[in-house]
Amino acid sequence: MLVVDDNVDTATSLALLLRESGHDVRTAHDGPTALEAAIGYRPDVALLDIGLPGLDGFEVAKRMRQQPILQKAVLVAMTGYGKESDRQRAQEAGFDHYLVKPAKFEKVQEILVSVSEKAT
Repeated sequence: MLVVDDNVDTATSLALLLRESGHDVRTAHDGPTALEAAIGYRPDVALLDIGLPGLDGFEVAKRMRQQPILQKAVLVAMTGYGKESDRQRAQEAGFDHYLVKPAKFEKVQEILVSVSEKAT
């Protein structure tokens, strides 16, 4: 799993919770690093902030979707942007889920369970 947020504390905290739940987690804090990490690591799930430096989360999602090795990755927007136009833009960029911060960890876990069930 890849956690991407320009707020290092947010990314670190979420990664810690996910590791405690048994997940292998990598983190990135800007768009270009996130894309590089995704291509190298090939996560099943990426939790992406939208407001990232370098490349925003919309662009990272679009570029991930262009990579054949990442076509099946589940992309989850975790963002402070809550407008309907932001949700639409996220869907167009290739996101599978859209969570507005502060997202409940239980909702993240629900998504991860659904991903796990589809994989089996």
